[in-house]
Amino acid sequence: MPGVGVRTAARLLTEVSGKDFATAGHLASYAGLAPVTRRSGSSIRGEHSSRRGNKVLKRALFLSAFAALHDQTSRAYYDRKIAEGKRHNQALLALARRRCNVLYAMMRDGTLYENEPNKHALAA
Repeated sequence: MPGVGVRTAARLLTEVSGKDFATAGHLASYAGLAPVTRRSGSSIRGEHSSRRGNKVLKRALFLSAFAALHDQTSRAYYDRKIAEGKRHNQALLALARRRCNVLYAMMRDGTLYENEPNKHALAA
């Protein structure tokens, strides 16, 4: 994946290997990237980022998302989240969650990362 170097890849592998996740949401929850709803009785106060989860894995995904902003596909997703009104850290967390979904799909299928073809080059 773009933004994942040798050290980050090793960190991701050590934190995730040997664990079986039923869905991408379970992996995101384990990493602390799934949103949590604040509830108390009948009041629901919205969603916020989780303080639980594997902090090492969350940090690795967050930093790789930040490094991936140089990639055109990741940057387009980040810019779309900014256009939706999210702040910088919120958009980075959304990108980290998306990368977590890609990591789950790679683990589930036993495949390597394949970058989608550049849509702008195909249109030319």
